Amino acid sequence: MTSQVDHLVVLAASLAEGVRWCESVLGVTPGPGGEHALMGTHNRLVALASPVYPRAYLELIAIHSGAPCGRTSSTRRWFDLDDPEIQLQLEKNGPQLAHFVARTERAEACVRALARLGLDRGEVLQASRMTPQGLLQWKISVRDDGERLLFGTLPTLIQWGEVHPAQAMAPSGVSLLSLEARHPRPDLLRAAYQAIGLAGVALGQGAPNLVATLQTPRGPVVLESKGL
Repeated sequence: MTSQVDHLVVLAASLAEGVRWCESVLGVTPGPGGEHALMGTHNRLVALASPVYPRAYLELIAIHSGAPCGRTSSTRRWFDLDDPEIQLQLEKNGPQLAHFVARTERAEACVRALARLGLDRGEVLQASRMTPQGLLQWKISVRDDGERLLFGTLPTLIQWGEVHPAQAMAPSGVSLLSLEARHPRPDLLRAAYQAIGLAGVALGQGAPNLVATLQTPRGPVVLESKGL
């Protein structure tokens, strides 16, 4: 099995706030995204392609005001968006890097490999949204409780259909230079990354943190999750 960094996830209290953050911090206006009826969320996207991460992008995502989660009443939205503490931090501190998603051709097999390590990555769901180019389809691992796990350092797994969204993204002038995950138990993360064949993420020991270094029109920018 192999997997690669697909996209960074920046959570926002509202999508409008996420756009303002992107313009202020990265110096670019995010491109179009769409709505996720299954989760009651919507997003905007920024291409981050670089030689090391050729299809990478950044996803600004927020709960769609007034849109219910399309799952059952006992389940929650992806990426911890329903967590009251997360919501409070986003309202207080603004949008923040919280997670990353890894692309694979064998999502179900990767989930089983993580389960053998005692890591429940969740069910692999079918998802889709409409785009100007047609229907975008993918499979994605989501726990019923919506948790990211290990403070967001264990990636959500995604398996794209015939089309990858980066194919329709215009160059943004922003590129992903590196991604590092830090955790008090780096051996567990290392085993998890090896189990899914993940490349392109450095590992370090310390307080939980994701550290993404980007090249932007304003120069290098470092985004951190800081245990969100």
